[in-house]
Amino acid sequence: MKYRMSQRALVLFDIDGTLLRRAGPHHRQALIDAIRRATGIETTTEGVPVQGMLDRDILTQMLANAGVSRARIRRQMPEMVAFAQRIYVRTCPDLRRRVCPGARMLLYRLSRKGIPAGLVTGNLSRIGWKKMERAGLKPYLRFGAFAELAPNRAGLVRIAVRHARRQGWIDRSSPIALIGDHPNDIRAARANRVRSIAVATGLVSAEELATHSPDVLVPDLRELSLEMLFG
Repeated sequence: MKYRMSQRALVLFDIDGTLLRRAGPHHRQALIDAIRRATGIETTTEGVPVQGMLDRDILTQMLANAGVSRARIRRQMPEMVAFAQRIYVRTCPDLRRRVCPGARMLLYRLSRKGIPAGLVTGNLSRIGWKKMERAGLKPYLRFGAFAELAPNRAGLVRIAVRHARRQGWIDRSSPIALIGDHPNDIRAARANRVRSIAVATGLVSAEELATHSPDVLVPDLRELSLEMLFG
């Protein structure tokens, strides 16, 4: 079924590698400092494949690599999450020059068409919103599903879609697209039967993204039309 511009629709965005790139070391450092503050343990993100991961999973892997028990990690996770968000909000730099090509214009066009846009991201909520604020993108985004809300990215997509339906922005026949730069985004879209838009502005190459068969693959968001978003 071809999308009509008068039809209600929803677009969900990943942050890192999709809306922003090369945002600096501040996010990783906030996780390292949060673990130190909460546990007294020195850790590193070295050896942790952070791209496409949720922040809580990154914290878990950092501590597991340091030999910390799963029971202790679970017990101290709320404190680490709180510290990480407070630290990042205080240290986040100006990110306006880190916006991916075409991202700002796409968000503007969606806003002009009245199509709601939201976040589905592995970032913790205050970290994700602070990035959007410092990048100048927050006004275009109505809501978000963040790392603390579900155990995986597919769960975050479900939360976002349910929220949009409850708000009356979409119904069960509305087209939905998830834009991301990682195979985990493609898998999360497929698990929720929404359209997967892969963009090669992150660390994963276009060639590798193609092997996961997204509905649409573009080099950057300048190449993405509204018609391509929904088919």
